[in-house]
Amino acid sequence: MEKRLEAGWFQRIVWSVLVWGSLGLLVWVPFLYVAIRRGRGSDWGAFAAFVFYECVTLPWSSITSRGEGDPILGAVVVPCLLTATAMLLFAVFDRQSARGAQSPYAAPPAPAQGQAYGYPYGR
Repeated sequence: MEKRLEAGWFQRIVWSVLVWGSLGLLVWVPFLYVAIRRGRGSDWGAFAAFVFYECVTLPWSSITSRGEGDPILGAVVVPCLLTATAMLLFAVFDRQSARGAQSPYAAPPAPAQGQAYGYPYGR
């Protein structure tokens, strides 16, 4: 059975605020959380991509920190943060199931009127 990772809008927004509040330094943290909890290969791939992003942009920003800034670095950082935010808000987490939905671990529903209890094939 495939694991689901449900999250409400508040949790999704908090993860996005972490990404923007850290100026992209902690962009990998929510994806590590998702990869550990759900364990899909695609989640580990997203985590690896954002770790690779950090490993490239941190040295790049320290090497090019002489002037007023590096416009190419900004052209890389902003789309990356927008992509991470879009993934966290709309793609990574599963929708929360309705409160009345049947859980796979819940007891089966009671039989409808007119149906007999017991093993239906033994009659």
